[in-house]
Amino acid sequence: MRNKPEKKRQEDFGTEFEEKVLYINRCAKVVKGGRKFSFSALILVGDGQGHVGYGFAKANEVSDAIRKGSESARKNIYTIEMEGTTIPHEVYVEWDGAKILLKPAAEGVGVIAGSKVRSVLELGGVKDVVAKNLGSSNPLNQVKAIFKALLQLKNREKNLAARKGAHA
Repeated sequence: MRNKPEKKRQEDFGTEFEEKVLYINRCAKVVKGGRKFSFSALILVGDGQGHVGYGFAKANEVSDAIRKGSESARKNIYTIEMEGTTIPHEVYVEWDGAKILLKPAAEGVGVIAGSKVRSVLELGGVKDVVAKNLGSSNPLNQVKAIFKALLQLKNREKNLAARKGAHA
């Protein structure tokens, strides 16, 4: 049985969250009287200390889509496993067409990544990492792939302790 990653709410953390609008998409539906527009918004929230979440929402007005996406993001916050200012190990993930490769980097290297991946990592508080998007340019799939990758990260000490406990 696989243990699911914990989704937490903003209230669970004592820190202030920063909000970022990653992508807004306008969709047009052609009706009898002309075109009817609707909007979707992809929103990120993070505190820069290992907690980050995303929300995706649709509405008839841009402001409503952003508000709904923001509420959704604050309900789905995940904790990133970090080792100092970087990630503990290399990880490669595929989500739909998006393929993401994350590699730990030495201190001072910075975040080397494309725009959507960079935003997620910076809001999450990862300071040194090398990332490569090898597939899709779809922002939502990129974000879902990066979250899948971040949730696969494991702490070395905890992992070793668990292994030793299993063999004892």
